[in-house]
This record gives sequence, C-alpha cells and structure tokens, in this order.
Amino acid sequence: MTGPNIPERPWADIPEGGDSPLRSAVHDRDAATLDMVRAAVQHRQCLLAFQPVVQATGSRKPAFHEGLIRILDDTGRVIPAREFMPAVEANELGRQIDCVALDMGLQMLSRVRTLRLSINMSARSIGFGQWMRTLERALRRDTRLGERLVLEISEHSAMTVPELVTDFMDRLQGYGIAFALDDFGSGAIDIRHFRDFFFDAVKIDGQFVRSVDRDPEAQATVRALIAMAREFEMLTIAEAVETRDEAETLVKLGIDCMQGYFFGAPTVNPDWAEKTDVRAVG
Repeated sequence: MTGPNIPERPWADIPEGGDSPLRSAVHDRDAATLDMVRAAVQHRQCLLAFQPVVQATGSRKPAFHEGLIRILDDTGRVIPAREFMPAVEANELGRQIDCVALDMGLQMLSRVRTLRLSINMSARSIGFGQWMRTLERALRRDTRLGERLVLEISEHSAMTVPELVTDFMDRLQGYGIAFALDDFGSGAIDIRHFRDFFFDAVKIDGQFVRSVDRDPEAQATVRALIAMAREFEMLTIAEAVETRDEAETLVKLGIDCMQGYFFGAPTVNPDWAEKTDVRAVG
C-alpha cells in the first residue's frame, strides 16, 4: 500500500466558486496529508532512502547517492515524498521537511566518511533561518563536510527566484558544496539566469528518459539538453533509468551519470550504512 496520492496540482480542473463535493474532498485530503506530515516531523518519524547515481561508463560505480526524504504514517508505513510534498511545498511545513532532510543527510555524511550525498531542497528554504543554522552547525563541527554534500534544487523552484538562488549558491561555494539542477528540461529555462547559476550538474527529467531508446524525439531532446549543459561545463545525469536499452542509448547520447531502478531502488537500509540508524533523531 502507498500513502495518499496527492497530485502536483490538486486544484487543477476543479471549477472555481462554490463548495463542490470534489473541492471539499480535495480540501479534506490535503488537510489529512498536512496532519500526517506535521505529526511525522513533530515526532521525528522521518528517514532517508538512498539511491545510487552511477557513472555512465567504466565500472559504473556510484558517483554519489541521493538521500530521498520519507515519512512514517501512524500505521508505520513508509510514505515517499511524491505523496506529500506537493501538499506542503508552499507552506512552512515544507521548509521544516527540508530542514529534517538536510539534518539527516549531514548526520549520515558525518558517520560515513566515504559517502558523497545529495539532498533536495526548495528555493523557498533559502531564507528559512532554521535550514541555514542546521547547515552552519554541521560545517562548524567538520569544515570538510561540505565537500561531500550536493544540494539539489528543482528547475521550477530555481527559476521562480533566480537572483536569490544565485546569491545563495555564491555564498555557499566557499564551503565546497556542489549544486545540481533537478528536473532539467521540465519547464521553461531563462538562459539569462541559467548562465549565472553555479550549478555543477543537471539531472535530466525522467519524462525524457523513459523509453528514450524507442523515441527519436526524446533522443533529440536529451541530446540538446546534454549539449546545453556541456556548454556551461555541467555534469549531466539522467533520472528514472529503468531498462538496459535506455541506459545504453543514454551512453551513446553522451550522458555522464545515470540514476534509476535499473541501477538500484531507493532503500532505507543501504549496505554501506548497515550499522547506522538512518532514521531522524532528536
């Protein structure tokens, strides 16, 4: 079983005005989701699931892992971010989730000294004091820790406040932190801002990767996105790779790294952390 299926635009296609049964149902569902996430954050019922990002050529060893936030509902089920983040993204609860994910990721980096880890964040969290204090506290304990941290910001989030993101990245680069642009190609890119960003890598959105081996249009899109990233000296990563044929096609197109179920599903119990508790601690 999975958690509540929350669409990215829960109010889409619902007529304006009035309290229709559908609008009421969506409101009740979102309220229940907020309550579930709020309880998970309050009681620290959160954990990270780790998925490898592998090198496209050679031994295909992991270049790093992505730490994906999960919460536990009141029955103990593990709920992935896609089931609740759209409902909390725009409010303070979304910022708190970002803080929890960052805190757990930094703890894991401190415990596993060979680990390189990426953590997702919203551009909305840039001005959230608790998020920055969490990062600065960890960096004071270990000044080299930032060299193994990658912060992922979605394309949509970055393009919403590009000047704020650019300033934020500029301030953090001195810590050795790397940055990845998530969901690359999923929206409109303003090239004026794109060239000013300090992203070290782009993660090509999975919609262009699925069936790329059979879709000439997808191949053309991926080829163009790779070319654009290379123009700005950014590493390219393909998301949502699920088959050998997709992987082989992406290698031919020139991708640098790949991530997806073909190389490993997200797991809360990775082999390299078998003696480490990956659940949030107070």
